[in-house]
Amino acid sequence: MEKLGVIFDLDGTLWDASREVVPAWNVVFQRYPKLQKVITLEEMSGYFGKTIEEIAALMLPMESESSRLKIVKECCREEQIYLKEHGGRLYPELENTLKKLREKYHLYIVSNCQDGYVQAFPHYHKLEKYFDDIEMSGRTGLNKGKNIALILERNQIDQASYVGDTMGDCEGARVAGIPYVYARYGFGKVSEFQYVIDEIVALPEVAERIFCNLQL
Repeated sequence: MEKLGVIFDLDGTLWDASREVVPAWNVVFQRYPKLQKVITLEEMSGYFGKTIEEIAALMLPMESESSRLKIVKECCREEQIYLKEHGGRLYPELENTLKKLREKYHLYIVSNCQDGYVQAFPHYHKLEKYFDDIEMSGRTGLNKGKNIALILERNQIDQASYVGDTMGDCEGARVAGIPYVYARYGFGKVSEFQYVIDEIVALPEVAERIFCNLQL
């Protein structure tokens, strides 16, 4: 029997942690008064899906590369502490959807976040049992497409799809050679996609269609 996998992005796909992340980052910015930086929820939402290096360049363009990376990595450490204690906002019916998907598919997470961030999600919300494996750019140094490919190879998955909410997710799926499902309820705006869902509960039906088409 073929091994079928559904691979997820995290932010804007499985949860929204922006309200929890913002105060954690502002705690760090208060340690650097010369920056005169206060991040807003709207600004933070625009960074989800990007790598740490991309976020640092966009957020603190006037700082040197080494300085801005140092500050953003400090923000990431602070947010991990906060998320492990408070979690984020799960999208409605997430666990029931994961439970239904798990009956037929193996589930995975691939994110562009730092090492430790993905782990906070299943840890706080007690969802570890649904996921076989996770990967992130902060641990491998690879882009999303290569990390998806790494998950496919490491877990010997025969057919898979990737679910995410940004153009970066779409490109990652394309690079890995698997169908992309656009989570339109998330943070990003995507103009090119093969499948789309407006709520996470719609995913099992879409997954059924995807794998039926792949096996034709």
